[in-house]
Amino acid sequence: NNLAAALCKVMDFNGAKRNIEKAIELDPKYVKAWARKGDIEVLMKENHKALESYKAGLAIDSTNTTCKEGLRKVTAMINYGAANMTEEEKQERARHGMADPEIQSILQDPVIQQILRDFNENPQAANQAMSDASVRAKIEKLIASGVVQTA
Repeated sequence: NNLAAALCKVMDFNGAKRNIEKAIELDPKYVKAWARKGDIEVLMKENHKALESYKAGLAIDSTNTTCKEGLRKVTAMINYGAANMTEEEKQERARHGMADPEIQSILQDPVIQQILRDFNENPQAANQAMSDASVRAKIEKLIASGVVQTA
């Protein structure tokens, strides 16, 4: 965890992320590592991954203030940051999200494709589909990555 912090200071975010993922692999219940991973992902503009990391830390220790604060900040960045972005910044964020294999996989899911169409064509069906936790998580990930934008 300390090495990851040092690597962040020299702007080696990929190295820091690899190091922190190794720490999590060795001890999946290491909450501070989950918090650091979320912090690194925010710096890498991978907000959708940061959300997951902070939530993973909170699943282990629901009182962890670093994870709580990180989750609050990244959620605010996702919800309010997009409103203040230029079109160019939104497009860059979406391009960055599209480069993620996980996002590509979600977008190739026929169920998700239909739900995304339903948001425009049949909002009631889309809202009903959002009651499914796994569908909701995927759509939230697309929104957090900037690939899907909300009004």
